[in-house]
Amino acid sequence: MGVPEPMPSSSHSPPALLAEGVVKRFGELRAVDGVTLRIEPGEIFALLGPNGAGKTTLISCITGLARADEGRIEVFGHDVVRDYRRSRRLVGLVPQEINFDPFFTPMESLLIQMGLMGVRRDRAWAEELLRTFSLWDKRDAYTRHLSGGMKRRLLVAKALVHRPRLLFLDEPTAGVDVELRQELWCEVRRLRERGTTIVLTTHYLEEAEELADRIGIVHRGRLLLVERREGLLRRYREGLLRLRLERDLEAVPEGLPEGARLTDPRCLEVPWRRAEDIERTLATVGATSTICDVQIDQVRLEDIFVRIVRAAERGELPDAPDRPAARAAGEEGA
Repeated sequence: MGVPEPMPSSSHSPPALLAEGVVKRFGELRAVDGVTLRIEPGEIFALLGPNGAGKTTLISCITGLARADEGRIEVFGHDVVRDYRRSRRLVGLVPQEINFDPFFTPMESLLIQMGLMGVRRDRAWAEELLRTFSLWDKRDAYTRHLSGGMKRRLLVAKALVHRPRLLFLDEPTAGVDVELRQELWCEVRRLRERGTTIVLTTHYLEEAEELADRIGIVHRGRLLLVERREGLLRRYREGLLRLRLERDLEAVPEGLPEGARLTDPRCLEVPWRRAEDIERTLATVGATSTICDVQIDQVRLEDIFVRIVRAAERGELPDAPDRPAARAAGEEGA
């Protein structure tokens, strides 16, 4: 696809997105509450949070659908308020809602969208987008006759008509089947390979685990943390090792990781964070008992997300790296 190549990475290159102290109020409600975030060119960033967390409101402030009450936002160095024409041309948005004009065909929809975005009508580019998203055979059908999955793909194509360098995907696979979700994942990867920076919001946490370079978690308008996917999984990686034994035990053997417990006389549960914990447990238990069965459970991103949000609900800060999340957001992306 004809997506621009990424800017050369250097200390002088502006970030794809820079938000500092962004606040958006609706009456007494602070839907976005002091968010500071930096996203570098070419990365896939997953913005996670429960319903009503403020994800879509933050995206609206960035894309010009809403205006922040406090703070500043820049897209590739262009202020979204003072230089809104330039910044808006650099951004594409795939909204949560499926919105379309039922009386236009997919080809007509793309050509009209080009006009709305202020770019020259380019039928060749429209054809390439329709072919990319498997809509070419439906190019002359009324949009209202498309399936839900086809309409979702058309939304992505419309967001790309002006070749944006920063693409927001707000729940892009909501309501689509597994096959289409996999197809969209592949297309997201191809877009990134061609230089597009992507911000993804999703309720399917396996999407974030599969696609994202970094993950931010939002709750009640606040950005709780920003961290690289691998670091987040590693820091919270407390799995559970279950051992079924041949004979009864009266007590937990000494030398096991903290938190080990007997669920019944022949079943031992042991938390683990590193492979060494598993090896030590098997060696310690195996020295005195015969192990009949071993089950190893690993933590998933979904488990981490629930743990962090529940901690926030209790008013507790989640486990965090040595640096505050807002500052780490700018430094870890470099």
